[in-house]
Amino acid sequence: MTRIIQLTGALLGTLIGFALGLALVQRAGDLIEEANRPAFLTAFVVASLLFGYLAIPYITIYPVRRAAEKLSEAGAGEFALGVAAIVTGLVMGVLVGIPLAQLGGVLGTAGPPVVALFLAFLMLAVTLSKRDVLLAAFSGILPGGRRSGITNRVVIDTSAVIDGRIVDIAQTGFILGHLIVPRFVLDELQRIADSPDAMRRNRGRRGLEMLSALQKDAVAPVEISEATYPEVAEVDAKLMAYARDHGAAILTNDYNLNRVADLQGIRVLNINELANAVKAVVHPGEEMRVRIIQEGKEAGQGVGYLDDGTMIVVEGGVRHMNAELPITVTRVLQTVAGRMIFAQPRDEGS
Repeated sequence: MTRIIQLTGALLGTLIGFALGLALVQRAGDLIEEANRPAFLTAFVVASLLFGYLAIPYITIYPVRRAAEKLSEAGAGEFALGVAAIVTGLVMGVLVGIPLAQLGGVLGTAGPPVVALFLAFLMLAVTLSKRDVLLAAFSGILPGGRRSGITNRVVIDTSAVIDGRIVDIAQTGFILGHLIVPRFVLDELQRIADSPDAMRRNRGRRGLEMLSALQKDAVAPVEISEATYPEVAEVDAKLMAYARDHGAAILTNDYNLNRVADLQGIRVLNINELANAVKAVVHPGEEMRVRIIQEGKEAGQGVGYLDDGTMIVVEGGVRHMNAELPITVTRVLQTVAGRMIFAQPRDEGS
C-alpha cells in the first residue's frame, strides 16, 4: 500500500512539476537562455518527482496512521472535544474564506481550503493541549469528562492485583460497575513474573493467579483494556491518564499513587483504607480479652492481635506470654499503616 501511494505521489509530482516548470520557462523571458530551458525543465520535473515520491507518505499515510492510533487511545471525552474543535475550525475557515474567494486568481481559489484546514488543525491542537481543563469544565456534557459522583468504571492497579484481597472484595458484590485491567498492567505483571529475583517472580505469578480468579469469580464484570499510552513512561502515570480520560476510579493499595491521584482530582478506592474502615471500633475504657503472642518494642510490653488483625500493645503484658489476658483499653492510635490499640491488664488497671 505504501509503495502504491509513493508511485502515485511520484506521478502527481511529475505532472505538477512539468506544468509548473513549463509555466516558469514561459514566464522567465531572458532569465533562462533558450538552450538551457530543456535542462531546467527536466531538472524541475525530476525534483518534483522525487519530492512527490518521498514526501507523499508523510502527507498521507503517516498522519492518518498517527491519527488512528490517537483515536484508539482517546477517551470518549477527548474524541468529542476533537470533533468539536475540527468542526469549529472548519466553520471559522469558511467564514474567513468568503472574503478570500472574492480576490480571484490563485489566492482566491486555493486560499479558502488552505485556511480552513489550517484553522481546523490549529483548533484541534489547542483544544487537545487544554483537554484536562476542558474535560473538567464540561464534565456534565462530555461522555468522558470527570464527574464528582460515583463512576461505574474502576481501573485496577498492579499492587491491588498482587495483594489478592481484591478477589474477596469483588466476590462480595461491593464493587459496582466494571473492573478494568489495562494492557500495561498485564505487561507489568508479566515482567514481574519473569523477573530473575525469586521474590518478585513469586509476586508476579501470584498477581496473574489473582487476576485469573478475579475474571472467574468476580460479581462485577472484568474487562481487559488495550489502551497503552506509549508516550507515558511510568505505569502509575498511565493509570492516572487512563482514569482521567475515561472518568474511572483507581483501585489500589499504593499510598503514593493514592495521594498523587487525589491531587489530580481522580477518585481512588484504597483497599487499605477499606480494611481499616471495616475494623471494629474500640474506645478507651473498653474491656476485652487478648492473647499475648510476642514482646513489644518497649520493655515489659506484650503484643496481641484482634481477629481483624488490629495490633494491641499491652503494658506489662510480657509476663503473660502465650496466655489470654483480660485488658482495659487506654488509648487508640490511628496511623497510616492502620490502627493500634494500647491497653493494660485489667487487674493492674485499678
